[in-house]
Amino acid sequence: MVLTLRNVRLDIPVCTTETRTLKATLIRSVTGGKLSRSRGGAVITALQDVSCTVREGERVALIGHNGAGKSTFLRLISGIYQHTAGFLEARVRVFPMINKSFITSPELSGMQAIKAHYLWVKGNLGGFQAFTEDVVDFSGLGDFIHLPVKTYSQGMVARLLFAVLTACTHECLALDEGFGAGDTCFYERAQLRMHSFLSTTGTLFLASHSNELLRRFCQRGLVFKEGRIVFDGPLEEALTQYQKSA
Repeated sequence: MVLTLRNVRLDIPVCTTETRTLKATLIRSVTGGKLSRSRGGAVITALQDVSCTVREGERVALIGHNGAGKSTFLRLISGIYQHTAGFLEARVRVFPMINKSFITSPELSGMQAIKAHYLWVKGNLGGFQAFTEDVVDFSGLGDFIHLPVKTYSQGMVARLLFAVLTACTHECLALDEGFGAGDTCFYERAQLRMHSFLSTTGTLFLASHSNELLRRFCQRGLVFKEGRIVFDGPLEEALTQYQKSA
């Protein structure tokens, strides 16, 4: 098994003065998990009673409306969030391709940001030169790669980030389709690179609203609703269940 979850719950505290307007009882919204009051403010139960096992090499689609828990699940299994209760075991590193910004300082140059990311993923600089050449060539940034990231346009940052994240293969990947790839003229090249990148990934968790994309890369579907997995099975059955509930 690559990943095992049993009765996992994730509570996220909300620190705001606005919680005094909430009712004392549980509130359920159309999207998201349960919202309740506590002494310290409010608590959102973003995931509840989540159980599943995933084997090596499985391609798993995460299906559900916005706020159903898909992105939260990706953050949980990749270690960005820590579960509040239940059992969770990841036997391989789940690499998150979720955020739209670098984890490093914008004061760094593009080249320094590439190096910081490479060291974070690999732990050493073996193969760094070839990696850098690929990223710089694909991003099309040229000499701008030596300037601080804070001087880049949003499109330039997106192109650099996309090139960096898709330049390595990963044993297990957590991908949110909303990640994005930058400006329109870059989109077609990015799609080709993304498809090639996904085909080399071992185990995949893919959150998307595109049935076409899910059918291309996934065979199994997890349907999320209000922070719970309400269906786990073959992809086509999962898509059918989601369409019925929607």
